[in-house]
Parts: sequence; structure tokens; C-alpha cells
Amino acid sequence: MRWMVIGATGMLGGEVAAQLTAHGADPVRTGRADLDLTDPAAVAAAVADGRPDVVVNCAAWTAVDLAETEEASALDVNGTGPEHVARACAATGSRLLHVSTDYVLGGTSADAGRPYAEDAEPDPRTAYGRTKLAGERAVLAGLPDAAAVVRTSWLYGRDGGGFVHTMARLAREPGRTVEVVDDQHGQPSWAPDVAARLIALGTLPADRARGVFHATGAGCTTWHELAREVFRLTGQDPDRVRAMDSSRLERAAVRPAWSVLGHDRWAASGLGPMRHWRAALTEALVGAHPPETANSPGTKGC
Repeated sequence: MRWMVIGATGMLGGEVAAQLTAHGADPVRTGRADLDLTDPAAVAAAVADGRPDVVVNCAAWTAVDLAETEEASALDVNGTGPEHVARACAATGSRLLHVSTDYVLGGTSADAGRPYAEDAEPDPRTAYGRTKLAGERAVLAGLPDAAAVVRTSWLYGRDGGGFVHTMARLAREPGRTVEVVDDQHGQPSWAPDVAARLIALGTLPADRARGVFHATGAGCTTWHELAREVFRLTGQDPDRVRAMDSSRLERAAVRPAWSVLGHDRWAASGLGPMRHWRAALTEALVGAHPPETANSPGTKGC
């Protein structure tokens, strides 16, 4: 099976490509420097030259706040770009796995307590969410029998930037306290787990791997409780993490208050849901066995 990974220089795309290589595949890798998703001719040529059986599109405009003032540019990448990819896949007979986001859903506190099903009505509240929804719709319309939209959220990688690694760095600063919002709920998702799920989906027969799927860690938490768990797993006092209200943050784009996604479609495909976010975080930070501490956080708000 031939694979093509678009956005292979990013966190998730790089993980997908690395895992495929470890499994003995030789995926075609493209990054922003060598493939302009907004150029339909370039996209068509890249897919035609690569001759993939499965294309995984991890490329996206992810600057959530900047999208509020540059929505047209974000739409070029997040909406029109996937449309070009879907058309190219249709021309070559390739399947497409397109990565999307929880931001396409409402994310309001009024929905709290009920995970969003895969067929929940989208209701994006940000420019970023609107542009990602445009991409979802273009992919599913262009490849109704050969495409899957895979939404994820609160993504973090093996190392580098992002919330989890920022908290781990701050935890190592002696005596440092941090304030983290405790009124936004979601599901931390480790990039290696999401990548493995994309690869598993791509190996299924097409009729079991089409439509919308949610690839997020099982369970749910708040940013505050996630930060506490990072401190605990790195051997630091989780009480150094103080709770705060998100109304104190000044951001151009509103963040979802409720970003908990359901996973029923995985059972229909023959795959179970992803593992619990705590298990993944433990492996990401310290391996299989977390340090023993007396201050393990609870599951506040979920």
C-alpha cells in the first residue's frame, strides 16, 4: 500500500510519516515548502506523481487568533486546499483521510455533560472553525465513498512546543506557580496515538472508513487539571497550579468551553476508542510507570 502524507513537517504529519516508515512503508512526504495547497495544479500533480492508495492530509492553518483577522487566507488553506486534495484523489482513485478539529462544533457550556456525536450539527464560533468546516464539507462532498474526516483536539506531541511541554518546562522551575483556566473542558490527545489511529483507519476497507470520526483521548478534563497532572507526573507539586477563569484571558478567538467528543463510530468500524488521556500522558512524560505522589488530581468537571 502506498501512502502520501501532506503536512509531513508538522507535529501530527511527521508522526504519521515516522510510524509508517517504522512499519516498513515508504510514504511520500510533502510539507509547506514543497507543496502549496492553494495551487490546484500543484496538488493534482503531486498526487498524480505519488500514486498513493491513501492520502493523509495533516496540513492546516492553525493560527486560531490570527484567523479572526485573516479568515480569507485561512480559508484558502483549510477549506479550498482540502477541496483541491479531494479532487486530486478522485482523479487518481486514492482514498483520503483529512484531519479536522473540535472547533467546528459549538463548544458552548450549554452542551456540557454530553459528548458531541460524530453526526452532531456543526456550529463553529470562530473563523478557524468556519474554515475547517469548509474543508470537511469539501472533502466529504468530493469523495463521499472514499474519504474520512478525523477530528482531534488538545493535540500535543512527543516533545517541543504546546501546552503539555510548556507546563513540563514550568514545573521544572523551582517554586514557580502558574495559573490555568478551569472552565474549559476537553480531551488531551497525544500525536502518536492519533497517528496510529489514522494509519489503522487507512488500512480498513473503504466502506468501514468513511464519514466523520473523532480521534481524541478517552475521558475528559480541564486545562487546569491537565496542568496539575503534568506537574504530578514530572515529580512536582500539583498545588503549584492555580485555577483561573477564562474570562481573564484576552484572545481574538473564543476557545470552546465544552470540547468533549464521542467515539461511537470507531465501534462501527471495528476499532475501539483511543486509550484514556491519562495513560497517554503518562507514557509521553515518564514512560509506563508514573511517580508516586500523594497529590494525584481528580477528574473535576467531567
